[in-house]
Amino acid sequence: YEHEKRYQKLLDNIQNGQVFKRDEVVRWQCRNCGYVHEGKEAPEVCPSCKHPRAHFEIMKSNY
Repeated sequence: YEHEKRYQKLLDNIQNGQVFKRDEVVRWQCRNCGYVHEGKEAPEVCPSCKHPRAHFEIMKSNY
């Protein structure tokens, strides 16, 4: 059930154009170099390593 909910949310984000956009400010992290950007959208290109937007994800806190 949890697996289905997770993938449904991912599908909803794709269909609503919300993969790299949020309604509130979040921290986006480049998966290539670790650069962190705060904003409602991930940058088009990482200002640090120049990788495209597809390399960004919402930053997770792992303790």
